[in-house]
Amino acid sequence: MAAASASGVLLSAHSTLLRSRELPKPSSSSALVKPNTCPSELGFVSSQLKGIAISTLQNHANLAISSASPSLIQPVARRICPFTGKKANRANKVSFSNHKTKTLQFVNLQYKKVWWEAGKRFVKLRLSTKALKTIEKNGLDAVAKKAGIDLRKE
Repeated sequence: MAAASASGVLLSAHSTLLRSRELPKPSSSSALVKPNTCPSELGFVSSQLKGIAISTLQNHANLAISSASPSLIQPVARRICPFTGKKANRANKVSFSNHKTKTLQFVNLQYKKVWWEAGKRFVKLRLSTKALKTIEKNGLDAVAKKAGIDLRKE
């Protein structure tokens, strides 16, 4: 009996702990998302419905700076030749036991300084060896014009 009453006391103490941790149910007139009573330094707000953390902006000046300068994001150099449009080829690597493994055969891209006659200067380009042969045959201006590349920016 003493053990049952002791466990009953423990259960009731445990249930009061659970009740004290429960969030109050939102009324129909209150907003769905309310800020915490002690907001963190990062500015997070928690939803009472699902407990999902939603980030909010505390300083709108940072947003204006980040949206005003999209040129700070640099494009990733891809393994594609800008002059010929050559890119990686999917191929099978075939072993002695005829087991086929998918591989990529990349383009032979080289950094090369090419003399640009119209600009009277060297232009540093990343191009394939096939594009180099085409430039030697047809000239840099003709190949760049056909590919739609502005050499003044290079």
